[in-house]
Amino acid sequence: MHSWNQPILDALARRVERLPHALLLYGPEGIGKLALAERAAQLLLCEGEKTPCDSCDACRWFLAGNHPDFRRLEPEALAKQPPPDAEDEGPARRAKQPSIEIRIEQVRALADFLYVGSHRGGRRVTLVHPAEHMNAPTANALLKGLEEPPAGAIFILVSHRPAQLLPTIRSRCVAVPVPIPPRDAALEWLSSQGVKDPQRWLAYAGGAPLRALDHAARGPATLAAVDEREALEPLAEALQKLALDHALAAFGLLAKYQTTSAAVPARKAREWLAFARQMGQDRLLCRHPLNPRLFSAAMLAGMPTEG
Repeated sequence: MHSWNQPILDALARRVERLPHALLLYGPEGIGKLALAERAAQLLLCEGEKTPCDSCDACRWFLAGNHPDFRRLEPEALAKQPPPDAEDEGPARRAKQPSIEIRIEQVRALADFLYVGSHRGGRRVTLVHPAEHMNAPTANALLKGLEEPPAGAIFILVSHRPAQLLPTIRSRCVAVPVPIPPRDAALEWLSSQGVKDPQRWLAYAGGAPLRALDHAARGPATLAAVDEREALEPLAEALQKLALDHALAAFGLLAKYQTTSAAVPARKAREWLAFARQMGQDRLLCRHPLNPRLFSAAMLAGMPTEG
C-alpha cells in the first residue's frame, strides 16, 4: 500500500470492530485505492494485532492469495488469475476476449460464500473493483447482499466514478473518500520508480501517481486512429486533455496537463471546450462493442484546427 493512504487505513483500524457491512472507497483513478482496499480486507481478516500484522496465518494466506474467507469481484480483463472455471470451459469460451464488466454469474457465485459459515470463524470479505464496471443486472444482484447482509459479511467497493453506481448501491455503503496525494509525495514516489521528468507525467495524470507511472511507461499518446478496443479510451483521454489545455491557453491560463505550450486564439476557446465535452462523452462509449478504427477516426475528425 502507498504511504499517502496510510492515514485512511489507520482510521479504519481504530474502529475495526465497529465498521459497517459495506464500504465504498472512491476517488480518481490511479491514487492507490485498490491497494488500500486490499490492505483493509487484510486488516478485517487479520487474527493478530489488527495492524494488519502480516505474520498470523490469516495474513499469510491473504498475502498468498488463498484466504478462504476472501472473495474478489472484478472484470476478467483485470483479474490477476483466470476465473476458477475457465479451465473447464470449451475452446470457444476461452478464445473470447476477457470481459471488461463484472458479470452477474460472478455475483451469483457469492451465495455459497456469503451464506455458509466462515472457515476461520471470523469475517467474510468481498472486494468489488471497479464497482462501476457492474451493469444494471449485476448491480441489482449484488444489491440483495448489501440490503440483507449475513452476519459477518463485509463488502469493500472501490470506484473511480461513484456517480455511475446505482443510487441504491451508494446508499447501502458508507463512503470513504480517497484524495489525490500531496504533490511532493507523488513526485518523490515517481522518482523512486525511476520515472524521468515526473513533473510532466504527474501533470498529465491530473495528480494521480499510478496513472503517471503508467503514462510514463507507455510514452506520449499517438493521436491516430487505432484498431484495438483497448486503445480507444486512452485516445479519447489524450484528446480530452489536449482540448482542455488548448481551451485554458485560449483564456490566457496555464495548461493543466502540459500537453501544449502553444498560443491559442481566444476565439477558439468555445470550440476547444465543446470538443473536450464531446471527448468526455466518447470516453464513456469506448467500452461498448464499437468498430475501433471508425470510432477513433470520428473522434480525430472532430478535433478543432489549430488556427
